[in-house]
This record gives sequence, structure tokens and C-alpha cells, in this order.
Amino acid sequence: MRVLAAVLREFNKPFSIEEYDIGEPGPNDVVVKVRAEGICGRDLVIWRGGFRNLKPPLILGHEIFGELNGRAVGVFGAITDGTCPYCRAGKENLCVNLQFFGEGKSGGYAEAVIVPKNNVFELPDNDYVKYAAAVCPLATAIHASILSNIGSGTRVVVTGAGGGVGIHTIQYLKSLGAYVISITSLGKADFVARFSDEVITERDFSRKVKDVDVVLEIVGAATINESLRALKREGTLVLIGNIEGEEIRLTRPALTVMREHRIIGSAAYTRSEVLRAVELLHKDIIKPIYRSYGFRDVNQAYNDLLNQKVLGRAVLTF
Repeated sequence: MRVLAAVLREFNKPFSIEEYDIGEPGPNDVVVKVRAEGICGRDLVIWRGGFRNLKPPLILGHEIFGELNGRAVGVFGAITDGTCPYCRAGKENLCVNLQFFGEGKSGGYAEAVIVPKNNVFELPDNDYVKYAAAVCPLATAIHASILSNIGSGTRVVVTGAGGGVGIHTIQYLKSLGAYVISITSLGKADFVARFSDEVITERDFSRKVKDVDVVLEIVGAATINESLRALKREGTLVLIGNIEGEEIRLTRPALTVMREHRIIGSAAYTRSEVLRAVELLHKDIIKPIYRSYGFRDVNQAYNDLLNQKVLGRAVLTF
């Protein structure tokens, strides 16, 4: 089955817009016509060559929303086996055989995608761009908040608050009643302030904020040591991302030892958390923040993301 796609033929190089053979659907597969596809930070890491097990050519994209037989649908972004101990426990994000679309299996940077039937779910409306912009980051926020027991009154630092994950995370935290301290760039500070209790733009932000309950670490290597300095005794740092793919080093490990910090990873989200994110967006509880690009403008979208010119998420439309 040949479709028009944005093909990554070489890491750190522009996508090629071309017809590409994505194979044929099997007996348990369906073909979804893509209407909107979110560009995830994970995609940027892949584009840079940060996943050593992946080799081009690749069609990226796991934030897929479109049409199936005239119905508005979304696609769960990863294929799981459904039988491993984690899947049986409702933790399919930890499936031992998990495979994201766009990583070995063709993803949503194309006019159509082949997906297993059980990866498709119905949308409550056909505002595809809204869901492509915010379901993945919002579900990520939901999962991380559950892991760290965030609730009303919890003091939370969010790094990278003006990015695609961050801008939706801080909104979700406010909906929980948390006290939100956002770390962002000067150019995004005014907008981020709409959803925050405090906004800090300095690199050494631990000089201004101390003894927080939780840090949601979205940036990774560049900010994690400042985040740990800001974290209280017995506080929790949730490592959500490492956007540059650089090695993470603790410059003061004794600080974390003596304060008994908890550093935990947050692996994407479960299917139930995806459906919760859809519900919150449909009810306008969370505002999607994005810039949309035509599918053929994927290279411009990447250029803008890499130069931090996008507030929130970049979304490809078809």
C-alpha cells in the first residue's frame, strides 16, 4: 500500500515528501486516514538519532487522529501484546513488547496509516487538530501526576513549561489545585504566567524557589541539578523527558542522598489516561496550545521547534 509520506531517510536531515510503501493491512488491521498528527518531543529525539536501535528510512509519528469509515477516531500511540504481566495489571505503558508507531512500524507522518483494530478509539467530535496538539502531553501529565501523588496544595516545579508537554501539564496541575511554579524562557514567560502561580526564567532558578514537594522534570540534563536543589527533603522528582538526549549527571549526589529524594521515571501513559485526556479537551477544561502546519511543511515545523519558535505543540494537518 503506497501513501504520500514524510520519510526520514537520514538523521538530522530534512524529511523527504514522497510516495512510500507501508505494507498491507492484516486481518486484524484497519487503515486510518490521517487528518492531524502531533509532533512529539520523542520524534525530535529520533530525528536527531537519539534512539540507537532505529535505522532510517522511518515514517515517524504516534499522535494520530483521523477518519475510519467516516468516523472521527484516535489511535493509541503504541502497540502492546496485552498478555505480559504489566498489560494484565493495566500498566500497558510498561509492556515488555511495546512498540510505538513511527519506530519500526510506519507512523502518522503520512496520509494514511495501518493500525490494529484494537488501537482505535472513537472521538467525541472531529476537531482533530485539538486532540493531536494536546492528548499526548496531557496524558503524560496525568500519568506523572498520579505517580507523584499531586493534589490540591502540592507545590510543583515544572521545567520546560512553555513547551508542548509543559504548557498542557501546568494547566492540568492547576485543575488539580496544585501550586505551580513554571520554569521557562523569557520569550514565553508572559503566556506561561496565565496558567502558573509563579514563573521563573533564570537558569539558576533554585536561588528563587526552594523546598517544593514535586518537580516534573521535562527538560532533563540541562535543568535536573537545579531541580534537585529546589526539591525538599523526601521530595519527588519525576523524570519525564531529556530533550537534548545528553547524559544526565548529578553534580551533587550527596544532596539527593542526604535529603532522601525520590527520582522516578514516568513512561508515557496508559490507554485510560489517553481517554481521560480526550474527555478533558472535549469539555474545554484544558486549552490546547499549538501551531499548525500543512503536512508538506514538516521541515519548517521542525526548524521552528528546534529554534524554540513554537509555543506549545506543532501539529501537522492533512
